[in-house]
Amino acid sequence: AMKRQNVRTLSLVVCTFTYLLIGAAVFDSLESQTEAKRWEFLQAVKNNFVKKYNVSAEDYRMIEIVIIENKPHKAGPQWKFAGAFYFATVVLAMIGYGHSTPTTVAGKLFTMCYAMVGIPLGLVMFQSIGERLNKFASVIIRRAKRASGARCTDATEMNLMLATGMLSSIIITTGAAVFSRYEGWSYFDSFYYCFVTLTTIGFGDYVALQNDQALTNKPGYVALSLVFILFGLAVVAASINLLVLRFMTMQAEDAKRDEQDAQNIAAGNQPLTFDDDSTYNMHGKLLENNYTTENDETASLCSCTCMGGTRCLNHEQFVDPDFQPMDIIESTLCLKRASV
Repeated sequence: AMKRQNVRTLSLVVCTFTYLLIGAAVFDSLESQTEAKRWEFLQAVKNNFVKKYNVSAEDYRMIEIVIIENKPHKAGPQWKFAGAFYFATVVLAMIGYGHSTPTTVAGKLFTMCYAMVGIPLGLVMFQSIGERLNKFASVIIRRAKRASGARCTDATEMNLMLATGMLSSIIITTGAAVFSRYEGWSYFDSFYYCFVTLTTIGFGDYVALQNDQALTNKPGYVALSLVFILFGLAVVAASINLLVLRFMTMQAEDAKRDEQDAQNIAAGNQPLTFDDDSTYNMHGKLLENNYTTENDETASLCSCTCMGGTRCLNHEQFVDPDFQPMDIIESTLCLKRASV
């Protein structure tokens, strides 16, 4: 039989490709007709322009090149220090707007070398900052629960996900208001830009700092844009860190169960079975009501999100010499994931 990990991986592949097919169908339905109408309109404008001013095809092509090449220079020099720092940030963050690109062979070569070192460095930095943000959020959550008189004051993964999700929403909505004011975009377009930026999609249809010589005349706005990108990516990394941690924990738990089943089979025992009235520890010993028998003084501590329920398959044993079985009955036991 296929292992649980293989089944989960196959399921993820199938779900991902199904999601891609659904997305393609929806985008086709939403955008294809508008694209065709826009193409027809632009062709009509081009034909009228050529006819009105008697412009040859070669001259019209030259006008197109001049307009396209001149567009990035509205922001000012793209490769002076401010513009270069903005470009380096976009490379390290893997956003890739495409608003400016190196044209020299040396510049392209350095971009590749710079990205090979900078992207892993950026990923590690954002991941580390995300972990620190999760730790800070867990402290705040515990204090808030303690102040509210909650019986269990531990910060669960769901609490942390909600906290980082709220913080991400605040950053995106606030950033959208700022960019809407400085760039002249609608609030929805600004929100769209912030989302595309912080998820590192970076289409490049909306790029900040590209008008009115902003790179040279608005240093404060340049700094604000860079802080938004770096801090926003750190918060998003905090959310992704929790999701990845949860998936890795599931994989580790499956591997542990498979290994234990293999050991039991090799020893001539049956694989672990679970019913509604009993729980088995990792050594195959029966545990009743979540505490041990009189010959086993190890407490069963759940490592998943079941909060210590008796029907969980993922209990781990932690030796506690002072453990008394009646402590579980007489008091509330708050269990904390070891990974949080």
